[in-house]
Amino acid sequence: MAPRRGAEAGSGTPTDTGTKTGTDTGTPTFTEQARRRQIIECTIDLISTRGYPATSLAAIAKEAGISKAAVLYHFSSKDNLTQATFQHVLERFRAHVTERVERESDPRAALVAYVRAMIGYQQANRRHVRVITELLLDDKGGTELKTPGSHDTHGRWQHLAGLLEAGRQAGRLRVSDTRTTALAIGGAIDNVVSHWLVHPDYDLDAAADELVTFTLGAVGARD
Repeated sequence: MAPRRGAEAGSGTPTDTGTKTGTDTGTPTFTEQARRRQIIECTIDLISTRGYPATSLAAIAKEAGISKAAVLYHFSSKDNLTQATFQHVLERFRAHVTERVERESDPRAALVAYVRAMIGYQQANRRHVRVITELLLDDKGGTELKTPGSHDTHGRWQHLAGLLEAGRQAGRLRVSDTRTTALAIGGAIDNVVSHWLVHPDYDLDAAADELVTFTLGAVGARD
């Protein structure tokens, strides 16, 4: 089988301590970056369709059209590859949301952009959502977090709390406890997306509209 993802070169992946480089400077070559991206994309495909437990290094190698040794050259273990894949997904998710929020100068509009971007990205990238849930939830039914609180990583609630604080300072939002409010809004988004994953016929666009209304009501947003 020919490599499936080799054309997606140069986009870069998160730094991983288990990866190796062929240069004296420690900087991955263009070819190495392309190969790592290929391996990560194949890992995303397999985890999202088979689940994490059934995704082995051998299966990833077969999907990529390379040897298992080649996978281990770039990622020294399944754990290192999994972590790099998780970081890859989260970084792209975060970049998508940040870009859309930063388009807005008004705090109220930025909050609406945040909610819609959170829903919109997950709706358009179901594979990535599956990877996140597979790696964060337990292996027995997927109903409990492996590490409580681990779903709120990479400063997620802090980012939203910052938006709420900016709105409060500008007199556009009325919120007394930005942390709790951020956690509540984030939890509402997570629950809506989780329901959609189980019930694909659920109207996620309509749900996003309802979440915007809910969020603006929760923070007393002023027109």
